[in-house]
Amino acid sequence: MALMKATVVINPIAGPGRARTLDACAALARESLGRGGFDADVRITTAPDDAQRFATAAVEAGHALVVAWGGDGTVNGVGAALAGTPVAMAIIPGGSGNGLARDLDLPLDAAAAFEVAASGSARLIDAGELNGSLFFNVAGIGLDARIAMRMAAPGARRGLLGYVVATLSELPSYVARDYSITPLNGAGGSPFATSALFIAMANSRQYGNGAQIAPHARVDDGELDLVVVRPQSLLRIASRIPAFFNGSLRADETLWMRTAAEMDISSDHDISFHVDGEPRQGPTTVALRTRPRTLQVRVKS
Repeated sequence: MALMKATVVINPIAGPGRARTLDACAALARESLGRGGFDADVRITTAPDDAQRFATAAVEAGHALVVAWGGDGTVNGVGAALAGTPVAMAIIPGGSGNGLARDLDLPLDAAAAFEVAASGSARLIDAGELNGSLFFNVAGIGLDARIAMRMAAPGARRGLLGYVVATLSELPSYVARDYSITPLNGAGGSPFATSALFIAMANSRQYGNGAQIAPHARVDDGELDLVVVRPQSLLRIASRIPAFFNGSLRADETLWMRTAAEMDISSDHDISFHVDGEPRQGPTTVALRTRPRTLQVRVKS
């Protein structure tokens, strides 16, 4: 029987190259996928758009599987190319947060994750779309986007500690902005206006490292969870940290939570945002949309 074709996209900066040589990474990929009946091509990213470009080429070549070995940015690039196609994505967590992988309960160990890639089940998940850019984990506006820009800068500290440092650097001087939020198609409640430190749009529950911004979000429910963090004291923000990590974050007068499949978000200034931690710059109105069950992901059987 002929082997099925697979492409393995490795981001050496995100993590794999720190634990193994790239030759060892490639050998692990080929051996593990070979046991599952796949002949694997290994591609190494060297530029920001390589993950999406390599995955697009795999779709065009008729490959059955594309493996994203890296962080949420690598997963985003591969997922964006595979959304709406019959080609499945597998995730080998190699980033600093690994938000989507954690939400899907995938192994964090590379060898164990490759076993899931080779022989796991396919699960269809939703994608969010913010101003034309797809995301599969979390997108954000405001302070959230400012932190993402800092984290994406060359030489920035990665991981949970890096996120804490970036937040503490940006938060004290950040000025909340005014936004108008308009749910569409009769879902998500009435339009409303608010001042916000940031607005998170969650397909999955967490940013990564167990930090759950939307504890009730589900990746296959056809909706996105909107979390609006309104202006509040630093002490109030600090008091939320335990709930942020144990999954008990709840709505109150300074933290609003809603679900919706489609909405427009407007401001009197150009809106900076991020998709899965990848910074973007938008106009004064950005469109949030949902693509239900658009991406096949390999998960534990």
